Amino acid sequence: MILDVLENASRYSPLHQGFAKAFEFLRRADLKKLAVGRYEIDDERIFAMVAKEPGRKKEEAQLETHEQYIDIQMVLAGTDEMGWKPRSSCRHPAGEYDQPSDLQFFTDAPDSWLLTKSGAFAIFFPEDAHLPLISSGQIHKVVVKVAATLG
Repeated sequence: MILDVLENASRYSPLHQGFAKAFEFLRRADLKKLAVGRYEIDDERIFAMVAKEPGRKKEEAQLETHEQYIDIQMVLAGTDEMGWKPRSSCRHPAGEYDQPSDLQFFTDAPDSWLLTKSGAFAIFFPEDAHLPLISSGQIHKVVVKVAATLG
């Protein structure tokens, strides 16, 4: 898991061959003006989802993990208090892994909370369980999905 601001994003590009394209998208001058929806960056290998959603309460949400994609979650407006826990420490699955949606939920409590404000991003790798969209207000964010293994 990584938490940082966009001005430092270039230091993370060497970690994965898809990160340069992902951060190029996040640097778009019109990013905050994009309509809610999905944006193709590199076919199914890298794509973005723009969302404007009301925040949830901590007790109403569950940790989630992905096997096929890395999440780069950037907050554009509002504050997202994202939960985090190592996937290896999760003991209470809430159902099986759903391959089509690349999603598995856990009822475990997060180990840490990341106060992620506008202009900041968090990177969650497949080994990171995370709990996004925790806020008392609306959150405007972009989630860039980068295939964990680009082929």
